[in-house]
Amino acid sequence: MRENMIEEEKNQFAVLIDADNISPKYAPIIFQELEAYGFPSCRRIYGNWSKANGWNEELLLEYSIIPVQQFSYTSGKNATDMAMVIDAMDLLYGKKVDGFCIVTSDSDFTRLAMRLREEHMYVIGMGESKTPVALTRACNKFIHLNLIYEADRGKEEDMESDEIENVTSLDEISYTIADIISENGNAPVDLGKIGNRLNAKYSDFDVRNYGYTKLSVLIDEEMDNFMLVQEDTNCYVEFKELTSRETIEEEVIHFVKKNGGSLDNLSAVTLELKDKHSGFNIKDYGYSRMSSFLRSIRCLTVNGNTVRLKKRREKGERR
Repeated sequence: MRENMIEEEKNQFAVLIDADNISPKYAPIIFQELEAYGFPSCRRIYGNWSKANGWNEELLLEYSIIPVQQFSYTSGKNATDMAMVIDAMDLLYGKKVDGFCIVTSDSDFTRLAMRLREEHMYVIGMGESKTPVALTRACNKFIHLNLIYEADRGKEEDMESDEIENVTSLDEISYTIADIISENGNAPVDLGKIGNRLNAKYSDFDVRNYGYTKLSVLIDEEMDNFMLVQEDTNCYVEFKELTSRETIEEEVIHFVKKNGGSLDNLSAVTLELKDKHSGFNIKDYGYSRMSSFLRSIRCLTVNGNTVRLKKRREKGERR
């Protein structure tokens, strides 16, 4: 979609599927998800059809997908990639579509997504959660097909860590929500606004990636540092009451003492506080860095990454 098109218009999308690394089991999800964005007027799938890949004639006919044959002319060269790129550029300059849906987990298509966006095309990426971050961030929106597939089936399969590490983490989502509330003077923020901000910042954000169907439920069950407030028909998100600064300071001092009065890695303090207080964020106390907060505690000294108790506490210093 041209990025500022009128919403009422039915946007025309070109769906280009890489049969080399996308399973046919995702076919229903691909077109169901695309319905929210527009109509797939061009549907093509690329691969070497002399080799079995699971995309059979019956499935292609069911979804009106045109197969494009690509032989592997040279060992080590991916002819499918080249064919998809050439067709995408032809469609772009032919001005036949408003946007593209690139279905692949191959990071080689990152530059294509970036090039299409340079021409103000709306680019949707679809692939598995093992897709490199470079490609997911290059798209306006990226949909993790395997996570939605498992959510729709009501089960979660064990996945290798490298298959899910590229999905935006819940910790990162939580930090962003905290920043949004902080920007609002720590006042409650409308849930819809938070959802819009998350979608704008993270191209792959989707509550289904984490096993939920509603953002409100995800926040309520996964993020202990926030609470939901219902006012009439509106739902707001706000910070839960913070642990007092004095308590945090006492816990830090006790932790340093417990470690012989010296720590060689100040990140250990952050980990200790997060372990004691779920969702702990030093920004909630007015500091952008933990080192700045530690320097404000008079009985501590911070030198680089090392935190130490002062040998003698001057009169009037805080504990």
